[in-house]
Amino acid sequence: MADAKKVNPWLKGVLDFGPIVLFFAGYRFVKDQHFTIAGHDYSGFILMAAGFAVLTFVTTLALWKLTGKIARMQILTLVIILIMTGFTLWFNDERFFKMKPTLIYAFFAGVLGIGLLQGKSYLRYVMDEALPLQAEGWMVLTRRIAGFFAVLAVLNELVWRNFSTEIWVDFKTFGLTFALFGFFLTQASVFERYGVFPEDEVDTGEGTSDRTED
Repeated sequence: MADAKKVNPWLKGVLDFGPIVLFFAGYRFVKDQHFTIAGHDYSGFILMAAGFAVLTFVTTLALWKLTGKIARMQILTLVIILIMTGFTLWFNDERFFKMKPTLIYAFFAGVLGIGLLQGKSYLRYVMDEALPLQAEGWMVLTRRIAGFFAVLAVLNELVWRNFSTEIWVDFKTFGLTFALFGFFLTQASVFERYGVFPEDEVDTGEGTSDRTED
């Protein structure tokens, strides 16, 4: 497979986080309004949910065009977003959109968990190029991410079922985003201990690499 094309980090950041930022800003602007479309009355929240799905679809296509590839996780996430947003519009019920993060995190936690039961790291199949780790490191990271995703799924359920829509929007925009950043920052020890560096592959002439394993 050909290597992915390089994309300006700022542009990639805009494409990755643009939809959620615009969803948050748009919701703040229309949260108390209602719109009649094709004879149906929709809240501002549902209108912005539809906009979020469209923007996510567009930005995913843009990343694919720019890089020449798209990760399986991105495809599956996009599919869940489109399905749950479709249900939201069809039934005119915002609960489907609020359940979307639960389904996404629960799905990935389940898939990773199944792989772990088989002694495999499915995470490695989709992130190996971005995070070069030893096999043991992938198993450690996969166990942690599976558990973390399960926790996020439970938290999302607790928030949307027990708090207002406005609080849930804040939680989705800031809580989940910063939780993901924070989680990966706390995994620095895994990357440091199990990371594969260029010198690991250099033959020293003694049959071992310059690094010693723990």
